[in-house]
Amino acid sequence: MSTIEIATDQDPGEDKIDSLTWFNTKEAAKYLRKTANALRIMVFRGYLRPRKFRRRLYFRRLELDRLLESSAF
Repeated sequence: MSTIEIATDQDPGEDKIDSLTWFNTKEAAKYLRKTANALRIMVFRGYLRPRKFRRRLYFRRLELDRLLESSAF
């Protein structure tokens, strides 16, 4: 693989995130470019409403997009 090909290759994780509807805490934090702890603080303050499934928190992509658009945090 040449240097040009390496520079133009996309991160495989990027495609995965684009196709998701629900994010776990780690993925949601990455999507918002925040830490997982900052995400938990946003939940505590009422900016986000997670869903709990099998002891894990999940966030809807639509709600994360609304949060970004409103700049409430």
